Amino acid sequence: MSTNSTEPEEKGFFEKVKETIESLWEGTKDTAEDVKEAAEDKIEDIKEKVTAKKATAAKKVTATKKAAVKKADEVTAKAKTVAADVKAKADTKAKAITAKAKTEVAEAKKAVTEVKEKAAAKAKTVTAKAKTEATAAKAKTEATAAKKTVAAKTAKAATAVKKKATAAAK
Repeated sequence: MSTNSTEPEEKGFFEKVKETIESLWEGTKDTAEDVKEAAEDKIEDIKEKVTAKKATAAKKVTATKKAAVKKADEVTAKAKTVAADVKAKADTKAKAITAKAKTEVAEAKKAVTEVKEKAAAKAKTVTAKAKTEATAAKAKTEATAAKKTVAAKTAKAATAVKKKATAAAK
């Protein structure tokens, strides 16, 4: 039989955190790129409008260019603000997740320590009980052996007395 599990392999906590941060970062980059592209498109649109009106009104073109640059600067500033906000949120989330992970690790270590302490106490109790029972069994065995020795000596002495009594009676 195969020892490989048919279930999908689960990802660890830190891998999930890493993926979350990466997805937030990718989302931030995508948003910044979208804003940048929109700004470039807007600039191109404005440039086209300026070029069309340039022949008829040179003064309006200069004003339009300034407005386009100003709008582009505003869009770029907004993009930077959005990117900074998203990055700050990602950092805050990562810090919260890290703090939670540290708390869970500390709790797990505490639980392991408690289990070890309980196991050590139980082992001491069992060892003490086993020693007591072993001592009692040894004492019982020694008492039985002593009884057997005394009985054997008594039987020998009784036999010897009977033989002497029989010999004296003859």
